[in-house]
Amino acid sequence: MSGKRSKARHHAVQAIYQWQVAGHDVSEVDSQFLDTEDLNSFEVEYFKDLLHGVPANLSELDARLKGCVDRSVESIDPVERAILRLGAYEMTRHPEVPYRVVINEAVELAKVFGAEQGHKYVNGVLDKLARRVRKTEISKKK
Repeated sequence: MSGKRSKARHHAVQAIYQWQVAGHDVSEVDSQFLDTEDLNSFEVEYFKDLLHGVPANLSELDARLKGCVDRSVESIDPVERAILRLGAYEMTRHPEVPYRVVINEAVELAKVFGAEQGHKYVNGVLDKLARRVRKTEISKKK
């Protein structure tokens, strides 16, 4: 993936976290990020898609994650929850992005923003999710 797309994910995780924790309106969070960031440094449309897509599909994403986690989605650390929701959104809504890229990008985000071993949890959850929602893609890799 391009650096600009990775940067879009980076900003999207921060924005989704802010939306989850502060409860601000998604459009307000969107405006804040776009007003403060260099718009040439990341894929703005991809950022917007992720930021708006997670809340718009929250029930579905959390239901998919529920079968892959060892506790309620709401009890997961807010940073890791934001990363998992973003990963679940990409996994289900962006089939053009290989599942390994989705997982790798999420793991890298967890290393930057998450708890010390949070990246391992994110990796395990998204790997389980990939086996459920990307069966065809995974079977072609074998």
